[in-house]
Formats: sequence, C-alpha cells, structure tokens
Amino acid sequence: MAEFDWPQSEAKYDVAVLRDVTVPMRDGVELAADIYRPVLDGELASGPFPAVLIRTPYDKNASLAGNGPEFWARRGYVQVVQDVRGRFNSGGDFYLLRDEGPDGYDTIEWVAAQPWCDGQVGTMGTSYLAWVQSAAACHNPPHLSAMWVNQGAFNGLTSSLRHGGALELRWLSWAFWGGSLSKEARADPLVATTLDRGATAFRDWLRRMPWQEGETPLASAPNYERWALDVYRQGLSTDPLWQSTGMNFERHAEEHADVPTMYSSGWYDSYTRETTSAYTYFSRHKTSRQHLLMGPWTHGDGALSLSYSGDLEFGPTAPVDGNLAESLPHLQLRFFDHYLKGMANGVAEEAPVRTFVMGGGSGRRLPESIGGRLDHCGAWREEADWPLERARTTAFFLTGDGTLEFEAPTGREEPSQFDFDPSHPVPTISANISSLNDLAPQPEGLALPLEPGARRRNVVAQGGSDQRERPDVFMAEPPYLPLASRPDVLAFESAPLEADTEVTGPIRASLWVSTSAADTDFTAKLVDVYPPSADYPEGYALGISDSIKRLRFRNGYEREEFATPGEVVPLSIELYPTSNVFAAGHRIRLDISSSNFPRFDVNPNSGESLGRQTRSVVAHQSVFHDRERPSSVDLPLVDGPVR
Repeated sequence: MAEFDWPQSEAKYDVAVLRDVTVPMRDGVELAADIYRPVLDGELASGPFPAVLIRTPYDKNASLAGNGPEFWARRGYVQVVQDVRGRFNSGGDFYLLRDEGPDGYDTIEWVAAQPWCDGQVGTMGTSYLAWVQSAAACHNPPHLSAMWVNQGAFNGLTSSLRHGGALELRWLSWAFWGGSLSKEARADPLVATTLDRGATAFRDWLRRMPWQEGETPLASAPNYERWALDVYRQGLSTDPLWQSTGMNFERHAEEHADVPTMYSSGWYDSYTRETTSAYTYFSRHKTSRQHLLMGPWTHGDGALSLSYSGDLEFGPTAPVDGNLAESLPHLQLRFFDHYLKGMANGVAEEAPVRTFVMGGGSGRRLPESIGGRLDHCGAWREEADWPLERARTTAFFLTGDGTLEFEAPTGREEPSQFDFDPSHPVPTISANISSLNDLAPQPEGLALPLEPGARRRNVVAQGGSDQRERPDVFMAEPPYLPLASRPDVLAFESAPLEADTEVTGPIRASLWVSTSAADTDFTAKLVDVYPPSADYPEGYALGISDSIKRLRFRNGYEREEFATPGEVVPLSIELYPTSNVFAAGHRIRLDISSSNFPRFDVNPNSGESLGRQTRSVVAHQSVFHDRERPSSVDLPLVDGPVR
C-alpha cells in the first residue's frame, strides 16, 4: 500500500448520536435527521465544527452502516444524516426528486444555524444522495461550502432519467423495489405484500409495457405510481417534470452555488456522461475550484474500492484504496479538510482532473481463483482539463461493406438496412446501469423474512463484458450467439489497429438515417474487439460505451418532430464518454440498431404519445454512408503512451 503523508484531521474524539432530530421545512413538514457529534472527555465538544450533510431515501439508520458517520465525528466534524421527505422517519409525501432542492436548502441553513456548527456545511453522497446535493445547490444556500457529488446527474432529461428521448427503465424498477420500502408499505402489510410481489415479478412486468394507471402493483402506493408514469410519459423539456431543480440542474446552472466540488464517477457507471457534463460546465462557469475523478468503476460507493468492473480486471492500481488514499472516506476527508478546515494538504496543488485510462493488459483470462475476468488493465493519469484539449476528434466513416475507414466516402452506395421489430428487441448484455433490480423470492426455512433491500438482484449486469448472449441475460434466446450476428444489428469494424490507439473524451455517432415508421429509435454502441486467442477462441467484443436517440427528438426536446417515412435525416447520438486504449491488433467497432432492452424502453414505432402506445409496427431502417450523406463515429484520439 502506498504511503499517504498529507496532513489530516486526527481521530481524537468519541461520538454521541442524537436520533430523529426534527428539521422544519418551509411548508411545515418535518424531516428526521441523526446528528453525530464529537465528544471529548465524556462531554459533547462545544466546537463549533464544520458539518457534513448526507440526505438519503435509503434509511438513515441502515444505509450507512459501517460507512461511517462516526468516521467524521471522530475527526472533528458534525455528521448530519437525514431521511428525505416521505421516506422512513421523515414526514411528507415522497415524489421522486421533486422536493429535494427546497428541502436541501432548508436543511443546510438549519444545520448552519446550530450552535455546534461553525457555519460551514459540506455535502456528500452517491447516486440519489448526489442528486439531492445538486438540487439544493441550484437554490444557492448561503452556508453551502463544498460538495462531493459521487455519481450524480446534470440533466435528468438527456441521460439519467430519460435518455436521448427514451426512458431508462431502471427508474421503473426503482419505483417497484423503492416502493416496497416506502412508508405506505411499512404502514400497511397488504401494501407491503403487493409491492414485494410486484418487485419479485418485475421482469414479467417489463414484458407487459406500456403500463397504465391502476394496472400494476404500484397502484397500491399512488405517489410512486404517479411519478413513475410521469417519468415514463413526459419527454419534452417544456413538460412540468423537467422544470424542477430536483430533475434538471442544467436548466438552473446559472443559479447553482459557486462552491468547490468534486465530481466523481466511473466509466461503467450510470452517471458517466452526467458527471463529466457537470464538471465541464461548472469548471468553465464558476470561480470556485472544481475537481473531476473518473475511475474504471461501476455504480455505488463500494465500486470505488474494486479492481474490476463486470467481466474486466483493471489491476491493483484501479481502486481508490491504497492508490489514491487509504480508503474512499480518507480521500473525501482530505477534500473536506482543505475546503472546510483550510488545511494545506496538497489538494490545491493537484491537477483538477484525474482519470483512469483503461486498457493495455495482457488480454488473458485470469484464473478463476481471482475472478476469471479478462485482464484489461489500465493506469491513472492527471489532466488539466476535460475534455482534453490535446485530444483530436477523428471521424471513422461507416461503409457499405461493414468497415470503419479514415477516409470519407467519395461515391454513391446503397444504404445499410435492417428491420426493427419491437416485439423482438436487442437484449442488453451489460451496461452503464444502476438500480435496474428485481427482488429474489423469500428464501424458504428462515425464521424471519429478509427485508427487500437484502434481496435485490441485477436484471442487467453492470460493467464491461463480451457482447454475446448468455442464458443469464434477460430476453436472450438460444443458441446465444454474438449480438452483432443478429439481423437487426449493423456492425461496422475497423481493420486491425497498427498501434495502440487511445480514445479519451466524449463520443458521438453522426448518422444519416431513414425509417418507414412515424417514429423510431436508433442505438449506437462502441466496441473494443479483441482478436481470437487461446483463452477466447472466438475473440472478445468488449462493450465500451452506448447510447440511444428517439427520432422524434432528433432536433431537441422542445418539440416532437415525427418522421416522414423514407425521408433521410441527420441524427446525432451522444454516447457516454470513456478513456480506453484499443490495443494494437484490436479493432474498433460501432454497432447500430434500434433497441437495447431493458436498458431503455422499446419504441413501438407507432408515433403515439410516450408511454401510451396501443400498438407496435415493424420499422424498416436505413443507415446511409455515401458522399452526400456520410455517417461516422467521432472519437477523441490522444497521442502518447499511457503512463
């Protein structure tokens, strides 16, 4: 383990916990918070101390077990952990993200006014706990002093709640299993049983879309049904849902607090694009120092301590633990020590961006005793900016023979075509995904039933993997062949690379397309194609990044523009950014299709209102790649070796 010799707050205090302290909101609702205070010589230390606030929908009494409110209090911070409105011990009704801006503001200002607080309030948390921080910051609370936003959003409409016009189905999953932990379920055993059974059968409910009011188990928890259907059906930026400071921070970015912030995420996280987008905007428009940390990780706090993501092994330098700090809490402590306590610990002198560049491994399959994963490897690097100024956006052009070429097409050739049948969607093998879970059935023979949170299981695998169907893939079918072999997937592949080729930054597929339908989707997936080897005789098609675009939103989200059948139109698909070295001998591949299920909802091609379709039609799709209508994938290439 590396030695970390920067100054840091010492663990010199004992801890006292005040449970369920009520914090009043502006509308009279009271939210419950646990307050962890430093204790010295058996007495509450008077301080005052800076405070670190966490707001959670996952139960303040359970979700942080072992992660350490005590960690902060022992080191001279007051840790405040609050149940958000309508969840667990807090009052009010829960509607996804709607009230988090005002509630966060009121909580921050309440904390700052307490005699044990020195007036400085930092915030931290992951996923929903990251959303609530940015929502509060959009109201610019005077005493918000620093934030660590781990795996959070920027604009829920573009790629985190909805995505390119489609719906990220993980949020309907969240409604099911989140509802099983709701106040409504805790108050009524019948509601609890209904929602629990619904979450256990969630894969079956995915096959029964679209959903209507009163038709699913969510009807037993009307608040959850309401917001789930709202997210499903509201896709215009003018819809009420997207005006909220809880749903769309980009819309309120000018009012957003100007405070030092760490934005952290992973290349296989569900918030990869949102994290980098937030950093890019605020680093250019705010005066406070902004930081970006991007590792090779999937979703969740725990992922930052792992050396692998999905089926990929990145080596011993990948985790935070022992490489960037002793542990993630210690890395966060260093950040807050500097910005809340003024410690000169090197934070101010570091480059603002730290990224893990994936790739460069042996490509071997590692022994089963250490996971049996593909040795993809990688290394950390510091940068002055994001996107990298030195990266050269380079177009790889699609051709009629299924190749990717550096040269733009010069002649006229027939488009590549396929038929998209909504009843037979392309299955998601693995993805930048989180919260797309169902519940395992209750195990037999237990004296007490397991809580829903202990039974969650992934519907889709997180992280990188071979893009090949398997028996454990939802909606996959025998004989479990590569996705690229499907007739509704177009694969465009480069020649074997002559040298290692680093792609670091935003990725875009710039296409010319037509459809026979009134509306449809096009998907894009970037793939690192390993050549055949002794360990992988058929090669290994490593999914790097993907995205989707609903055609009715091709010119923005202010209005719907339906397709004229057969009309050729430009279509831009923004994939998640990445940092990956495509090794010499590998190929770069772009897969184009029209579905990626259940990562995204399936377009019925009928042109009906979102989430209210009554029928589906097969769409005949064309992708053009000629002189007048060149299609390409635009990659940010970086010269120089990984170091």
